[in-house]
Amino acid sequence: MRLTDILTVDRINLDLDVQTKDEVIESLVDLVVETVKGTNRDAILKAVRAREQLMSTGVGNSVAIPHGKTNAVKSLVAAFGRCSVPVEYNALDDQPVSLVFLLVGPEDAAGPHIKALSRISRLLSYGEFRSLLSSVTTPEEVLAAIAAEEKHHFELKT
Repeated sequence: MRLTDILTVDRINLDLDVQTKDEVIESLVDLVVETVKGTNRDAILKAVRAREQLMSTGVGNSVAIPHGKTNAVKSLVAAFGRCSVPVEYNALDDQPVSLVFLLVGPEDAAGPHIKALSRISRLLSYGEFRSLLSSVTTPEEVLAAIAAEEKHHFELKT
């Protein structure tokens, strides 16, 4: 599974006009609800907020990866947002967040969910990749950047 399989152009917002952590999460959940048939906004928000209460998903380096498991979605789905102004997120490094990947999957898809979280986390650990995501201007460029990074880091070299 590639991130480009679960993230689409219509679930990318490069100009999130938000001021709080909860507004970030709500905005990205709304992208999922607007683009994936049969989803339930309240159930997704509840799952993501419940996970967030356990520990902040602000992982540092201006990055957050809010996520949750709920049967309000039938398959693993991702959304990406870039905040216009960095948002206080209670991140591990106590710094505001501007790059946010939301990941939501069904309750019985723990393996793919963990694999996707790991992949997102690893890609975002590279400073050059974070800089690229901070500077791209279109959702298509986001997907192209992710595809290139995944090919570079995850596909077997022949």
